[in-house]
Amino acid sequence: MKILTIIGARPQFIKASVISRLIKSRRDIEEVIVHSGQHFDNNMSDIFFEEMDIPKPNYNLNVHGVNHGAMTGQMLEKIETVLLQEKPDWVVVYGDTNTTLAGALAARKLHIKLAHIEAGLRSYNMDMPEEINRILTDRISNLLFCPTAAAILNLEKEGYKTIGCKIINSGDVMQDAAIFYTSKARKPVVDLPKKFILCTIHRAENTDNTNSFKEIFDALEMISLETTVVFPLHPRTKNKLNEMKFNFSNTRIQFIEPMGYLEMVYLLKKCNLVMTDSGGLQKEAYFFKKPCLTLREETEWVELVENGFNKICGSNKENILSEYRNSQKNYIPNLGLNLYGDGHAGEQILEAMKFYQ
Repeated sequence: MKILTIIGARPQFIKASVISRLIKSRRDIEEVIVHSGQHFDNNMSDIFFEEMDIPKPNYNLNVHGVNHGAMTGQMLEKIETVLLQEKPDWVVVYGDTNTTLAGALAARKLHIKLAHIEAGLRSYNMDMPEEINRILTDRISNLLFCPTAAAILNLEKEGYKTIGCKIINSGDVMQDAAIFYTSKARKPVVDLPKKFILCTIHRAENTDNTNSFKEIFDALEMISLETTVVFPLHPRTKNKLNEMKFNFSNTRIQFIEPMGYLEMVYLLKKCNLVMTDSGGLQKEAYFFKKPCLTLREETEWVELVENGFNKICGSNKENILSEYRNSQKNYIPNLGLNLYGDGHAGEQILEAMKFYQ
């Protein structure tokens, strides 16, 4: 069986590492990796392939730095060329990025079977580009690998049982990765206090909304007076801060360069609280038993909120400060819950693809 894996963004490198590692141990599966180029610099891309021992991409399409339409269109054109050359049995896409949608469209227009890993998630916010990408990808996929029972219910409510695809509760490959790489965590070359908050912001709904962005950073500035806020700085966020003439020399927020996965695992293990608008980091906080404040108006990971692991703060300064204060005294992790499978999602995914080949 020949699988062509299409990835392009940091969370996809982490998810793909699980499948690639399993494929390397098998003789009956060949993998071709295509990197769209969506995340392209060393701190957001190369370091993940190096430290997670992911095979170097067979193709790098170098599509980045353009608007949504141009990015998706250029990726679609270049991926189609690769597919015509490689003729895989399956195309595998992950998550909800422009890379995901371009890979899905290219595969199905050439009548190549498509597997969507992390299917069925919904934020029900159609202003999010990610929501559009994940809905369209789900609709044209042959195999829908859902990380949670809630994701399966979303698909069933939308009528997916009647459209000729297979819905599979595989569990979450990110949990597989967290289990496998936790012992390989690597201390970043930065000074860390004993107590700190790990924070990331990068979603367009925050960076493209000046009022929301300012409210979030006003709250973080106030929190940083009490507890160190360690902030790996995404390029999009850095550009927005520069645009707003943010005074980097007069802040208590500890900005650091984007981290590789093993460094982020270390930070997750050592931090006291996670604050983020990242879907992946919300789950990683849960994997490492840390409370999480989500700086968005909603989340696709509803089970984290329903079970008290995650609080939705939005981008309002007072809401953020209130939930921060509550998080210091009210968080008790429910260690008996298993929300994302048994740590063997990768094996289930490969076996299902072999069965439906």
